[in-house]
Amino acid sequence: MSTESLHRTSEIVETPSQYVVPSKRVNVDVLKQRLLEEKKREKVKRTIILSSVVVSIGALTLLTY
Repeated sequence: MSTESLHRTSEIVETPSQYVVPSKRVNVDVLKQRLLEEKKREKVKRTIILSSVVVSIGALTLLTY
């Protein structure tokens, strides 16, 4: 086994796309959309928790009678 074949396979080929410089600009619309989606998820979580508490209290009151 020659070392030339080992050296050829171990070389990493770097493409220019790896050196993309991130832009310094921020799209405000995207940030607003993310914020709205996060608020919507939190509202859904709160609604689920509140409804489960109400249902459990209702079930407990029905079981006690």
